[in-house]
Amino acid sequence: MEDKEVVALYRQLKEKGIEIWIDGGWGVDALLGIQTREHEDVDIVIQQKDVPELRILLTEKGYKDVPRDDTSTWNFVLGDSDGHLIDVHAIILDAKGNGLYGPAKKGVMYPARSLIGIGKIVDQTVRCIAAEYLVEFHSGYKLKEKDFKDVTALCDKFKLDLPEQYRGKSYST
Repeated sequence: MEDKEVVALYRQLKEKGIEIWIDGGWGVDALLGIQTREHEDVDIVIQQKDVPELRILLTEKGYKDVPRDDTSTWNFVLGDSDGHLIDVHAIILDAKGNGLYGPAKKGVMYPARSLIGIGKIVDQTVRCIAAEYLVEFHSGYKLKEKDFKDVTALCDKFKLDLPEQYRGKSYST
């Protein structure tokens, strides 16, 4: 996804009254204030209550469900014929502002403090996942070169400790 498409999507959802947080690689770049690499998709976090409106808006723009093995009501991908992909993470906010992600019994949460990040994509200020949580969310699985670069850049900029999983690793481009 190009930066202009991400900004257009952000503005359209905001105009519709849909709260949106940029997550994933674009969230990293928003926090860094510069695009560091190409992104095949944009990860967004919205409230579950806004999913029907999101689907209507994107269906009108030619987006359809992109089947995956892990598709669920709280995490799904929509794509259009131009290859634009939107990876949707739907949450339910509790009274404390935490975002429940998926079934309550799993206990997966976007803590309220993770939803306070502010970044910039081109000239658009965007809400995004806070740096320390993007670092945390990029741990616990097999690392790719882009993960290493994203996490290292966030830790450098925001003076965060590099997670153990990333220490002593290096990747060449």
